[in-house]
Amino acid sequence: MMSTLTSLILAAFLAYIGAWYFNIGGIEGNFALLLLLATVVTGAYWLGERFYFLPRRRQAAEAIEAAARQRRDELTKMGIAQVDGDAEEARTRLLMQPWWLDWTAGLFPVIAAVFVLRSFLFEPFKIPSGSMIPTLLVGDLILVNKFAYGIRLPVINKKITEGDKPQRGDVMVFRYPPKPSLDYIKRVVGVPGDEVAYLNKRLTINGKPIETKALPDYFDEDAVRYFKQFEESLGSESHRLLNDPDRPAFVPGADDFAFKSNCTYTVEGVTCKVPEGQYFMMGDNRDNSLDSRYWGFVPDENIVGKAFFVWMNFSNLKRIGTFK
Repeated sequence: MMSTLTSLILAAFLAYIGAWYFNIGGIEGNFALLLLLATVVTGAYWLGERFYFLPRRRQAAEAIEAAARQRRDELTKMGIAQVDGDAEEARTRLLMQPWWLDWTAGLFPVIAAVFVLRSFLFEPFKIPSGSMIPTLLVGDLILVNKFAYGIRLPVINKKITEGDKPQRGDVMVFRYPPKPSLDYIKRVVGVPGDEVAYLNKRLTINGKPIETKALPDYFDEDAVRYFKQFEESLGSESHRLLNDPDRPAFVPGADDFAFKSNCTYTVEGVTCKVPEGQYFMMGDNRDNSLDSRYWGFVPDENIVGKAFFVWMNFSNLKRIGTFK
């Protein structure tokens, strides 16, 4: 019975993963939910193994050993020294985990460790687009600190501890407001209460222009062209950004979003007053980034964590390390 039940459970997991991977029926995968369910299911099997299945196998093995001892004693009394049969082999086979426990209880410690690490400490992400060039490149594999802004419960993302408040200049991963099943990464430009203006490709916070310094042009290998590069002092540290002189300053096709009335769009760009509990995000590749200028503010409940380290880029190992 347990073998059949386990087969059905594993088949259900594989079917969900397959439908997610091949996009069957429009299913959108939720890895956090999948990992939580895997932890719960394998944990239940692990508890069953420790407190029920293994004690029963040990009891049966001890019964076999006791019967074998009794038989040896009886034969010894009859003067028979050599006994056919191998009770030790039968005992060993009986104590072995069946396959359905190997694939559940046996995997629980690993799955539980991954669940705790990913949910509460650090989570890996892959940079899919060039919106954060030159800070982050396509293909960078990064680590995100999940507790910097407060620990949150997995799946529902509810904050259970207070951490630091996001600061201007932080590189933050968050759930994309128009589609929370997607994770985005941008730089925090405006915090609650700020008035953010991006006019004629110059950033102003609360009426104060952000200091920038021109750098040598940046060559984008994917676009096979040069872009204007600047160093911007936003927050406690500076970072680099790109501008495309061929792109206009105005924001075309901004979506309808919550608190859009806080924003004013002109041919020069956009000015927004950041509401309480919200953040204004922008990509470092300023003219090639769909960010808060287009889809609005990021609410606090959408925050995933603070990006801080590139742990691998298979096409460029020199990318490994911290970034600003």
